[in-house]
Amino acid sequence: MKFARKPFEAGSAFPFDYDYRQRKNMKTELPDHLHDWHEIVYVHEGKGTFFIDQTLYDMRSGSLFLIPGNTIHQAFPDPEEPVTTTAVFFSTSLVQVPQLDGQFSYLSCLQHAKKYKSYKYEPPASEQSAMEQLLDDMALERKQEQQGYRQAMLLLLERLLLQLGRSIVPPGEAGAASAAVIGPPWIRDILRHIDEQPEASLPLTSLAERASVTPAHFSRVFKQLTGMNVTDYVTTKRIIRAKELLRAESDSGIREIAERCGFETLPHFHRMFKKLTGTTPAAYKKSAPPH
Repeated sequence: MKFARKPFEAGSAFPFDYDYRQRKNMKTELPDHLHDWHEIVYVHEGKGTFFIDQTLYDMRSGSLFLIPGNTIHQAFPDPEEPVTTTAVFFSTSLVQVPQLDGQFSYLSCLQHAKKYKSYKYEPPASEQSAMEQLLDDMALERKQEQQGYRQAMLLLLERLLLQLGRSIVPPGEAGAASAAVIGPPWIRDILRHIDEQPEASLPLTSLAERASVTPAHFSRVFKQLTGMNVTDYVTTKRIIRAKELLRAESDSGIREIAERCGFETLPHFHRMFKKLTGTTPAAYKKSAPPH
């Protein structure tokens, strides 16, 4: 299983990164993309598909994707019309502020996306222009590096998150953002099934039987739509669950968490955890950022 990680620094004084108007193709797109930082992706032009968590979305000009930390995602740019995107990466710690306005949070749009598993937003034309201007201004600040440019970039990020929160999150969280999804119904059912119980035994034959397709067809379509084979996908889901438990349950031992996440042996858990995250379970438990 080959995983690629952007080199985010957990202890960075300015936990922020920015890829501005990058033209993507299958040679430049990172495979099996998984990281702790949050990510916002805006599509300027081109087309493709984007697999996030358990859903495959259509990518086109004006599409915006909200990807909370520790969410599996993989973009598939169209070979004939590859996408040009801007991606913004940041840590939770960068946008934590005192509660000045009720329960307001800059992360509300990402929290909403994760809660409802709805990661795509199609802003109206007027909002697209405003968002593109914010992204352009971020790029200009980074390029010029005038005094206070990091503060300026943070203010622009906060403005973007504020606008997305107002546009996407209904008052009182009454409902989910809607977005058309693609792919056969059986693959969506299987991905939900795995997401609900990643710790369970999930052999290919059983999953194919549930989907009412042959194992060969199941494997081919699953890999085509997610960029991963079934074993790698289930393992990644288990590691994501383990990271959540390591962060939230300070009293639980690593062996107990490994068992709860479906790993039969502790060495296998350690090996896979380090392969996907670049660190050990113990080190992650010690340094994991708060939710």
